[in-house]
Amino acid sequence: MTAPIEVSKGEAEAHPEDVLKGVRPEAIQGRSLGRIAWTRLKRDKAAIGGAGVILLLILLAVVGPWFLQDPYAYHQELIDPTMQRPWDGIGHSGISADHWFGVEPTTGRDMLSRIVLGARISLIVAFCATLLSVLIGTTLGIVAGYFGGWVDTVISRAMDVFLAFPLLLFAIALVGVVPDDVLGLKGNGLRIGVLVFVIGFFSWPYIGRIVRGQTLSLREREFVDASRSLGAGHAHVLFKELLPNLMAPIIVYTTLLIPTNILFEAALSFLGVGVIPPMPSWGGMLSLAVPTYQNTPFFMIIPGLAIFVTVMAFNLLGDGLRDALDPRAR
Repeated sequence: MTAPIEVSKGEAEAHPEDVLKGVRPEAIQGRSLGRIAWTRLKRDKAAIGGAGVILLLILLAVVGPWFLQDPYAYHQELIDPTMQRPWDGIGHSGISADHWFGVEPTTGRDMLSRIVLGARISLIVAFCATLLSVLIGTTLGIVAGYFGGWVDTVISRAMDVFLAFPLLLFAIALVGVVPDDVLGLKGNGLRIGVLVFVIGFFSWPYIGRIVRGQTLSLREREFVDASRSLGAGHAHVLFKELLPNLMAPIIVYTTLLIPTNILFEAALSFLGVGVIPPMPSWGGMLSLAVPTYQNTPFFMIIPGLAIFVTVMAFNLLGDGLRDALDPRAR
């Protein structure tokens, strides 16, 4: 008599007909690591919700400004000339059918269109800065962990220097000394390029340390020794053997680094060293709301909620990916 098989609850729900036949699901259909991770991720409702919010935000940032009102147009007719604030009879926000999120105090510019355009700026800076830091950190981290010795010492000391660098003060000082025209870039194009460079170039040690630690463990594994014994060079071992096994922590850390960069860009804009007005940014909108928040708190709540929801969505997705890509998870 054949002993009954033992399957997990998830396997029984996914393949009930196989369990009834007394056969393990893996024996019927092999599943790749990517498919297993996707199955786990689909069960995480919070992560799926965060991914939906992110996709919606990206869609609005790409196509929204084409369909919304002009974010630079003034609507002085909506501003009380005496109090210099919008008036709608319910809370000094200017909310109406034409302005769903109200209008700015003193200027009357549409809040919804400025929030959407500010999302485009925040996402561009965050994505580009994250890409730069991931490329630098992954390359230097895997090289340091694989070669060890003096190479590891030099790169590790460079990480310590960058981690101790006063990034916020440096960003403020750098924006002040950068000329108005560099390599054909000027205005907000130059300012965005400076923000991407400062945030991305000085953030690589965080992911560099993670990749280095994982590489130190992987380089002693049997598949690396087998690749070397077959005559593979260093480049093949680094980028064909080690890098694919590092993709899970890299992807997870990338999703967690993006919201950090969004917050940093918002902080720089709040301090006046972000994009140049009148181009909107979430941090800049918060800065403009400070003098009038007691009379018009709604003007500060809207960009604050935009930052909160975006950062929360990325964090939920990052946590879900971490659980889904963990090989020890059941």
